[in-house]
Amino acid sequence: MMALLQQAYRNACLAELEALKPGNVHVFADGHGMQVQDFVNSAEVSAPALCDDQLLGQRTFGQRILQALQATHAKVGCNTNLGIILLAAPVVQACLQSPKQALAAAIQQVCQQSTIDDATQVYAGIRLVSPAGMGQRDEHDVSQPPQITLMQAMQIASPVDMIARQYVEGFREIFEAALPLYDTCLQRWQRPAWALTAVYLYWLSSSPDSHIARKFGATVAQRIQHEAGDYYQSLLALENPKQAMPALLAWDHALKAQRINPGTSADLTVITAMLAALRAHQPTLF
Repeated sequence: MMALLQQAYRNACLAELEALKPGNVHVFADGHGMQVQDFVNSAEVSAPALCDDQLLGQRTFGQRILQALQATHAKVGCNTNLGIILLAAPVVQACLQSPKQALAAAIQQVCQQSTIDDATQVYAGIRLVSPAGMGQRDEHDVSQPPQITLMQAMQIASPVDMIARQYVEGFREIFEAALPLYDTCLQRWQRPAWALTAVYLYWLSSSPDSHIARKFGATVAQRIQHEAGDYYQSLLALENPKQAMPALLAWDHALKAQRINPGTSADLTVITAMLAALRAHQPTLF
């Protein structure tokens, strides 16, 4: 199982880079002071720390997240995968703890059983990578020792944070919307990268991107969400998705010129790809 998880995680990180994701880093264009190789390196070094099951009995859910973030930061020195690791960790923990249980239920169980110590480890990881636009809260700020469990922290953040919402809702939207969309687009186009572009545009158009909202505010995030909806519908209307490339590349250039990075939508694209990879090799989990 450990090898399968590492492979699914790494492959998902690499597959997402192959997708044209306007505003984000991909093989067609770097951006925001980061290069594709930074994300490749991040995937390679974080995979063992995240997925190793040899210490499962001694290592907590939160420690798994912190150690993956530490490995990444030591390698690339910037925040390339906080959201990816936060989303992948419940999947990994669920597979290792409950390999015979349906994955959706096992993920919910992992999230519900999180502890204050898990929150402590995650807060330490967030402070280490210092994601842009975090700001401060009057209560339960990540700069202070947590007094609540990781799940409780996610519940507080969920109204404005797409990743926190996945914890609270048990990854429902990933299983019920993003994965079926990926399947439909892959079957139709036979091109995984373009199927993931559709998934990315789905996430970006379904909610204001949390990373954009933290950096630029709700109004800008909602504007980008609306624009993404137009690109998403245009892409889905095409028999040949490659015809969308000129328009998407132009939007990519425009977003990067404004320093707008829909990072949360990209993170959710990675976890969608990871679950698709796991399902392909271990369908009994689904």
